[in-house]
Amino acid sequence: MTVQSAPALVIAPPPAATLPVRGTTARFPVHRIYCVGRNYAAHAVEMGHDPDKEPPFFFMKSPTNLLTDGADMPWPPGTEDVHHEVELVVALGQGGRDIPVAEALGHVWGYGVGLDMTRRDLQAGLKKAGRPWEVAKAFEASAPCGEIVPAAEIGHPDRGAIRLHVGGALRQEGDLDQMIWKVPEIISYLSALFVLQPGDLIMTGTPSGVGGVKPGDVMEAEIEGIGRLRTAVTA
Repeated sequence: MTVQSAPALVIAPPPAATLPVRGTTARFPVHRIYCVGRNYAAHAVEMGHDPDKEPPFFFMKSPTNLLTDGADMPWPPGTEDVHHEVELVVALGQGGRDIPVAEALGHVWGYGVGLDMTRRDLQAGLKKAGRPWEVAKAFEASAPCGEIVPAAEIGHPDRGAIRLHVGGALRQEGDLDQMIWKVPEIISYLSALFVLQPGDLIMTGTPSGVGGVKPGDVMEAEIEGIGRLRTAVTA
């Protein structure tokens, strides 16, 4: 039997995107990042939308958008209005297609705290034109994320305070039980649209209170029972 060698690469492959894992030097490899839009009723209202439960919608960020290990967030180009959105991050350890709601949590490896940073002025223009959001959402360092905490250690939190302070002042506050679409429902719905893979992240939406940041601001996010995230905005 002939063993075939791996094909030569014409350029060096990019480094793998990974997140720290609490209590170990091991890292969680990231495959894709799915983001749920308007998943808290109060946030839907503040953005001018109906809070009634309707099918969820999603957009994506690139794994290369991750900002990890407490690094500073550089101010992105092309914008004058960058907003913070604190979110629960779900890290999948198993993939699959058409995953039943009752089995969905068995696919979760762990949880973390993340920020969905948004070029809000660009997003407003894209919405008005009916165009995709990637320019507003998927820029470099637009996804600060803290440590992943194994579900084997903390279980599957379905409630708990979620907060964000900017410069020491409370900006966002809610509870995980206020999510319109719960984590098992999100995983099941996504798996009907995509073949989910180990290493996929899901950012599950943000409570109300989103607002702008400026260079020099320090953002401190926390989710009860899961962890904290701190990053400073630099010029």
